[in-house]
Amino acid sequence: MNITESIFGEWNGHKIKSYTISNDHGMKVSCIEYGGIITGISVPDSKGNIENVVMGFDTLEEYINHSPFFGAIIGRVAGRIAGSAFTLDGTAYQLQKNDGEHHLHGGAGGFHHVIWDSDAEKGMNEANIRFSYVSPDGEGGYPGTLEVTVNYTLNNENELVISYEAISDEKTIINLTNHTYFNLSGDLKRDILEHEVTMQSDQFLELDETLIPTGEFIHVENTPFDFRAGKKIKEGVKSVHHQNILAGGGYDHPFLLNTGEMTVVDSASGRKLTVETDRPSVVLYTANMLGNDFQIKGVQSKRHLGLCLETQCPPDAIHHENFPSIVLEKNEVFKTKTSFKFLVV
Repeated sequence: MNITESIFGEWNGHKIKSYTISNDHGMKVSCIEYGGIITGISVPDSKGNIENVVMGFDTLEEYINHSPFFGAIIGRVAGRIAGSAFTLDGTAYQLQKNDGEHHLHGGAGGFHHVIWDSDAEKGMNEANIRFSYVSPDGEGGYPGTLEVTVNYTLNNENELVISYEAISDEKTIINLTNHTYFNLSGDLKRDILEHEVTMQSDQFLELDETLIPTGEFIHVENTPFDFRAGKKIKEGVKSVHHQNILAGGGYDHPFLLNTGEMTVVDSASGRKLTVETDRPSVVLYTANMLGNDFQIKGVQSKRHLGLCLETQCPPDAIHHENFPSIVLEKNEVFKTKTSFKFLVV
């Protein structure tokens, strides 16, 4: 195992550190203090070629000017909150409107846009980058001072484990995730339409025209949302199902998980990604809204160039009593973990 450090850029007078962890098999994970962003993950294909399998930029300026949350830590609350407001114990809280009338991914000043403190630790078979941040009471409109720690741990099994921990001095809401866009073709050689996703989910959440969950659970059987036996992304992109169309041609939907394991396979490269989580749901997003007004490491940005598996509680859970709760009690410790293991088939 090895860890290298460098300066990625400077923002508001702060020098932003970059870390790269390398394991004994050639896998590399790079991340930066700005947004806790994972800027690169390099893994071998079936022929041993080591290439980058996530979307990211080479400069800090590109992340600030163009990034649709590439690789970032998302918080305090991932996903959309309807009407940019919620009530907790009779007190109303107003949040920033940054997605029409709604609040998205913690607002413009969310965790994806802050500078995290960091430190690194290396062991024999794993190495870890620890990011920490204290979100003051009232930041983004949320109650309570929230202390957050996120660990990126790479081991010699070609597995990246992301673990989250948080505690608040007041009752609040929290729903953390990571927003990495995966493309297993390697160095963005192809889009993700031929990527095959498998997950054990019997139900997904219906969305309204503004992509807010209606509260209705739809059974996946006989729909493009049935990934239980595996399905290629192109089936949802080409689908005339109303839910695929309103999401922009593809998926941007929360799936309720029967088990916490999911897989993504790109047969052309032979790469396989196995995801395991303790979260009750995952939002599958297939970059339906990705613009074409910038480049990503020399590749023109376009729709369906990556896919996200945002493990979390369902979006807008604070407005739906039948969703898993995102309420965090005063001095209660929030903990969750998701792992990403890379294999070849």
